[in-house]
Amino acid sequence: MEQFVCVRGIAAPLMRANIDTDLIIPSREMTSLSKVDYGEKLLAPWRYLPSEAGHRVENPEFVLNQAPFRKAPILVAGANFGSGSSREAAAWAVRQFGFRCVIAPSFGAIFRNNCFHNGVLPVTLAEEDVREIGEAAQTGTLLLTIDLRTCTVKLPSGHQLSFDVPAEERRMLLEGLDAIGLTKKKDGEIRAFQNTDRESRPWIWN
Repeated sequence: MEQFVCVRGIAAPLMRANIDTDLIIPSREMTSLSKVDYGEKLLAPWRYLPSEAGHRVENPEFVLNQAPFRKAPILVAGANFGSGSSREAAAWAVRQFGFRCVIAPSFGAIFRNNCFHNGVLPVTLAEEDVREIGEAAQTGTLLLTIDLRTCTVKLPSGHQLSFDVPAEERRMLLEGLDAIGLTKKKDGEIRAFQNTDRESRPWIWN
C-alpha cells in the first residue's frame, strides 16, 4: 500500500453534503474486477455531460474539471461524505483521481475504513473549520499541509488544526502497509506461538 506521511498541495472544494458512494462511483462504472482505471470514473455523473456518441464530454463547470483542481491532492467535502453502500471502488476512484486526503465534517463509516486501506487519509474536522477551508479553497490557491506524524492540518496562516486517527490505521498509512503487511511484521510472534501450541496440543497439528 502507498505510504502517507505528509502531503502538501492545493485543496479542491466540493462542499456538498451526503455525497454517497453511488455518486462517487456509480454501479454502471464498475465494469471490471481490477482496481485500475477508476480515476476517470470518479463522480462521473457530475464530471461528464450527457452524450449520445458513446464518449465522455467533460462538464467545464464542474470543479474537478477546472485547471487549478485537476491535480489537487486534497479534497474538501461536505458532511457525511462516502455514505451509502460499502463498495470499495469508491475509495479506489478517489485515490486514482489523485487525492491523498479528504477533509470533511463526517464520513460514511465503511468508506472511511476503505480509505485507510487504500492509501487515502480521511480527516474529520469541525464543520465550521471545514466550511472556512472550503470557502478559502474556491480561489484555487489554498495550500494545505497534512501531516500524519503530528495529526495536523497546517493552514497558510500557520494555524494548525488537529485531527484524530485510530492508532492501527495511522500506523498502516505511515508505514505503507495493509492489514496483511502489518500481520507479517509479527511473523516471529506467530511462529513462536505455533511452536508452543504444537508442543502443548500436538493432536491439533497432526
